[in-house]
Amino acid sequence: MHKNVLITGASGLVGTRLTTLLMQKGYQISHLSRSSSAGPIRTFLWDVNAGTIENGALDEVDTIIHLAGAGIADKRWSASRKKEILESRTKSTELLFQKLKQSKHNVKTFVSASAIGIYGEGGSERTFTEEDLPAHDFLAEVVRQWEDSVSQIDSLGIRVVKIRIGILLSENGGALAEMVKPIKWGVGSPLGSGEQLMSWIHIDDACRIFIKGIEDESMKGVYNAVTPNPVSNKQLTKEIARVLNKPLWLPNVPGFVLKLVLGEMADLVLKGSKVSARKIQDSNFDFQFLDLKEALEDLLKK
Repeated sequence: MHKNVLITGASGLVGTRLTTLLMQKGYQISHLSRSSSAGPIRTFLWDVNAGTIENGALDEVDTIIHLAGAGIADKRWSASRKKEILESRTKSTELLFQKLKQSKHNVKTFVSASAIGIYGEGGSERTFTEEDLPAHDFLAEVVRQWEDSVSQIDSLGIRVVKIRIGILLSENGGALAEMVKPIKWGVGSPLGSGEQLMSWIHIDDACRIFIKGIEDESMKGVYNAVTPNPVSNKQLTKEIARVLNKPLWLPNVPGFVLKLVLGEMADLVLKGSKVSARKIQDSNFDFQFLDLKEALEDLLKK
């Protein structure tokens, strides 16, 4: 049984929740972080730009969960921010690869976050699977290079799982929190055409896929972490309003307005894709939240 898990990017949405769920299951958890914390979890320091990892970080670790990376939606995509979004993922992975290659360790499993952004934009007719080629936009290029850097770890005889996370629904941040704000004020409305498809997943189901990646040794390679029930931006907006018992302010926010406000980052909400959950379902994963209404009620009525 894998018991010692080292998590990078542990302060993010997935890392925070995953740490809690793993501890509830009796796992021994440590974090690899840029700054030390006073919490109960042992934290080792690393500096990706300097290429350093604190001694002892890999001692007794059998699984690494790699979630580190600058937030995609935290700031406008200036040239320097784009570089940071890419390199915070590829350089951190490269550093882990070098460390694993050069030191004695017992790491058997490496589970990395990835993103459905690799598929680019697709209409309702097309369903993307793990076999599809990457698109050519900025996010797709980031994910392609990120996954390529993770693939190197295969060569060390370590089992590698890459989990392409969809639109993550969490009460603590991310897409849902941003959509909830205007709706709570009574000025919510769909974005752009409102028809763009959103392949979503509840934060707990996303974390449970990571846990399955640790525990199920038959899992290798890429898996989409999305429910099999994508919805349009308009449907998601309406369902949030219904759960919060708020009216929707119409008409839709036009795409050009979002582009003015967010710049290229508007693509995050204006572009959508329908992504297949077949592969993770075929691995006998059971979703707790397949129904959008149930997922939103769980998250927003706490």
